[in-house]
This record gives sequence, C-alpha cells and structure tokens, in this order.
Amino acid sequence: MIQTDILIIGAGPTGLFAVFEAGLLQLKCHLIDALPQPGGQLAELYPKKPIFDIPGYPEVLAGDLVNNLMEQIKQFQPGFTLAETAETIEKLEDGTFIVTTNKGTKHHAKAVAIAGGLGTFEPRKPAIENISFYEEKGVEYFVKDPELFRDKDIVIAGGGDSALDWSIFLSNVAKSVTLVHRRNEFRGALDSVEKVQELKKLGKINLITPAEVVAINGKDHVESIVLENDGIQQTVETDYFIPLFGLTPKLGAIANWGLEIEKNAIKVNNALDYQTNIEGIYAIGDVNIYPGKLKLILCGFHEATLMCQSVYNRINPGKKYVLKYTTVSGVDGFDGTRKEAEKAVVKAIE
Repeated sequence: MIQTDILIIGAGPTGLFAVFEAGLLQLKCHLIDALPQPGGQLAELYPKKPIFDIPGYPEVLAGDLVNNLMEQIKQFQPGFTLAETAETIEKLEDGTFIVTTNKGTKHHAKAVAIAGGLGTFEPRKPAIENISFYEEKGVEYFVKDPELFRDKDIVIAGGGDSALDWSIFLSNVAKSVTLVHRRNEFRGALDSVEKVQELKKLGKINLITPAEVVAINGKDHVESIVLENDGIQQTVETDYFIPLFGLTPKLGAIANWGLEIEKNAIKVNNALDYQTNIEGIYAIGDVNIYPGKLKLILCGFHEATLMCQSVYNRINPGKKYVLKYTTVSGVDGFDGTRKEAEKAVVKAIE
C-alpha cells in the first residue's frame, strides 16, 4: 500500500506542478499515469514542438518544459506509478481514499487530485483483423523498455514525432529498424526527419513509403508483417511491430466514480478550490469544467496551486497557513536540500 498526502492521477504538466505547490506546504505527493513516462501529452505526442504561452518562456519545447518541471519537483521526492490506470476508488470513514490501479497497485491518500488532462490515453490501433491476438506477443503500442528490442528486428509504423524519434533511438538498439508510413511526407520535427533521412542513407533505418501494414503473421508471436501499396503486397520478417498512430483520450474508469460529469469533463467548484461533488476529490487542468474554463497549461498551474492550499486546510483543520513568497521563505526539500535567495550583507559605508 503506497501512502501519500495527495494522490495525483495524471503526470502531465498540471499534475507535476501540483507536486511543487504541495511541497511548499510540506505535503507529500504520488502520481499515477497510464503512460510509461511523466509528461502527459507533452512527452508522448509533441515533445519537440514549441509552446509559446508559458509565462517567462518566450518559447519552450514541450519536452524541455517536462524536464524543467521534473527538475523543479525533484527535491520533493514524488513517487510514480507509471503505465497503470486508476481503476477504483474507495472513501474510508476517516475521509481518506484508497485508489487501486488496473494492475492491482493500491494507494492510500488523504486527498485525490485528478489531473488527467483529456483523460487516459489509449493507443489508436490500426485496422488489422488479428492485431489484438498479438498484443504483448510482438505488438507494442508504447516503448516502455527499449532493451526489449535489443538485437531484434522491429517494424515501426507512423508518420509523427513518436515514430520518427523511436526509429532514431532504436536504430542503435535493435538489429534492424524498418519505418513504414502511408505517405512519403512526415509530420514531425524537421531535425528528426533529416536524421531519419541520414540514417536511411547509412543503412541503419529501412524506410518504406508509401505503404501500410495490412496483416500480421506468426503462430504464438509476431514473425512477419504484410505491407501493401496500390494493391501490391510484400512480406517483411520482424520480431516486433510498433504502431505509433497517436493516442485517443478517454475519461476511463474515473467516469464511474460518482463524480458530476459534463461534456466528458469533471465539474468542479471554481469559485473556491476546484473540488468535485465528492469532498476530498479535486479535478485540475484540462480534465475539469466550469464556467469560463480555458484549457491552457498556465490555467492548470493556477488551479493546482489553489487545490494544494485547500488540501492543506482539509488535512490541518484550524491550523493557519501564512503564505510567504519563495523569495522570502526559500524552498525546503524533503531530501534535506534548501533553496533560498542570498541574504543581504549588513555593512556600513565608510
């Protein structure tokens, strides 16, 4: 049983920043995310695309923003349950919660903050008749552990950043990498496209375009895939097939928790603390809805800040928290580190 003050469901930018605001209040956080790494959409869908509306950053790559948030919260030592989804929730008599994931991992928390963005992400699966049979038998929708593909033949399908980036990375891990896309043009970062072009010339990536994977062969595991272009088919032997066609957001099991839902989002009290209709459960970021809601990262940061203040008051009834600016109070990490501004030197001028 994982114990924490605030259980945050969703490790996107809003969930990650909530860890920092909770840390300032000396509240411990643990995060659950269906993806195999923190960062949410920023890390999975567009890590190399620039964001222009983050305060203080005229321009910042999505992946760099995630890295900065991870560095910012490092001293507060958050825990992570990754590649798992929050399945059930139970509210105990003392007002605390037990949240269990689809893999049976149990979490006991004094408050729950749902920061699931647009919901849990499910992979967009290609329309191949028997693909479900081969899932975890050679068909992988995420690259959770690159070592799984060490010295193996792999086929990646897709035309976005994920397909390009993993083709580049795994070209130094796998025995062979074949990248398949239904068009000749790729929708990804220019430097990634150019890198794939370079690796193709070096013989480290086999690029097949335009083509689509239409069938999978193999008795108990993927042994080959069938490509088709203009009615012409060819078979490519492979150990793994990795279709990277993006993710579909769904509210998932959270929709069955008794929360008020409107337009596939969770209704909250935005006049106070972004709490849901169930006391002790909050919803912050793109997953919530209220009058005037804007689905912006900076709005999620604001909501996370007020949520943490509310949780502090809920956990510590009657105890007054005096807000101090970090420039004055500094930041004390759970790991014993301290960040503070340099103290002024008291010295007379002669």
